[in-house]
Amino acid sequence: MTTYTAQPIAPATLKELRDTDDAGRPCVAYTATDDAAVGSPLRCCLRPIEPGERIALVSYAPLRRWSEATGAHPGAYDEQGPVFIHADACEGPAADAHGYPFARPGALRTLRRYNADGHIVGGRLLEIPEAADAGFDQAFAEAFTDPEVALVHVRAVEYGCFQFAVRRP
Repeated sequence: MTTYTAQPIAPATLKELRDTDDAGRPCVAYTATDDAAVGSPLRCCLRPIEPGERIALVSYAPLRRWSEATGAHPGAYDEQGPVFIHADACEGPAADAHGYPFARPGALRTLRRYNADGHIVGGRLLEIPEAADAGFDQAFAEAFTDPEVALVHVRAVEYGCFQFAVRRP
């Protein structure tokens, strides 16, 4: 059982990204086959891509989107990167989903901490342990002991890809 909630990309944002991504490019949908995309994380529903699904690889600026909703001003900390989403509307994370998404033991994650202005105020490297939920819970609890931390982004070390966000409880 997880203590914190992994946030998928919001439905309104997904609707916009399915038209034009955060880099200003039109969304290009395709069907996942046995290519490199199968098994990659979907940020709309926080699960891996399955063969045959219609997906899109779009540029997403998670801090920018959060800042627009909160009034923060991240300045140079604003960045964008590639994420996979369903090409068509999906139901979001399954109601019976449990544990943190994409929590493969041994995988390396960066947990980047941001303050209410959207500025980086620290972070840490996490090698996901066998007890993945407990490892993430401990890392998030550590981050939120700092009262300045408003938001944590979880990113894959290998590609720097945004995985999910966790907000201060």
